[in-house]
Amino acid sequence: MTETVPAVYERLDERFAAVRGDGRLERLWTGGRWTEGPLYVPAGRYLLFSDIPNDRVLRWDEADGSVSVLESPARYANGRTIDRQGRVVTCRQGARRVERTEHDGSTTVLADRWRGRRLNSPNDVVVSADGAVWFTDPPYGITTDYEGERAEPEIDGCHVYRVDPGTGEVDAVATDFERPNGLALSVDGTRLYVADTHRRHLRVFDVDGPRITGGDVFADLDGGPDGLRVDTAGRVWVAAGEALHVLDPDGTLLGRLHVPEEVSNLAFGGRKRNRLFVTASTSVYSILLTVNGAPLL
Repeated sequence: MTETVPAVYERLDERFAAVRGDGRLERLWTGGRWTEGPLYVPAGRYLLFSDIPNDRVLRWDEADGSVSVLESPARYANGRTIDRQGRVVTCRQGARRVERTEHDGSTTVLADRWRGRRLNSPNDVVVSADGAVWFTDPPYGITTDYEGERAEPEIDGCHVYRVDPGTGEVDAVATDFERPNGLALSVDGTRLYVADTHRRHLRVFDVDGPRITGGDVFADLDGGPDGLRVDTAGRVWVAAGEALHVLDPDGTLLGRLHVPEEVSNLAFGGRKRNRLFVTASTSVYSILLTVNGAPLL
């Protein structure tokens, strides 16, 4: 039987009243060291997530609730997304690359170097409507052996990158971050939100084809922001501390959904994208909401 805990909704703005749902969070699985990278795959009705320090990828099956180990070792896989062809794109901290899993199970390396130098440890990734792959590259996978392979950085800095869908060229589109982490595109794809964990804020950029402009601080947060998602109303959901922070498109913090453990990331899934999955420290939680997550594309 699935364990449940009370769901605590903290309203800070009257607009948060639109965010409702179950009164309890389900804990779908526990036993990890630091769970991350949740991705719901609608074609198979399953959730992929990583237990990074234990170097494994697990799969939760929506049909029967079972959890199995999909990959071990997994090259310290972290953030992942789906492209327009239904292929999973994964950041591998240990391998220091972004790769795509093809329909036949083979893998294609999309990015592992910039200007001839190895990336730090790609962390999170999104794919825009034009097929471009955008990812962040902090050093968490090379600073110690806990979440990757200890190594000296070859790049002076931690950047946000874009992989051109036509040429495969890797371009640094933002180079003034301290620790870029989670990222998400707005519903219409014209804005890119990026978390800078150490600075405890989110920044927002205007997307203009292969370039981004702007980069103002969108919101300051109490804890260091990690993973991000956007719902169909344009609200930005941010994993930070022991809560999911819900921000209006104007940057106002509307409220929080509290979780019993420190959260790392989140993903909308289920048939209607109104089932929220949360990776938090040792566990994976789920809750059914009255809001729907925006399609990843």
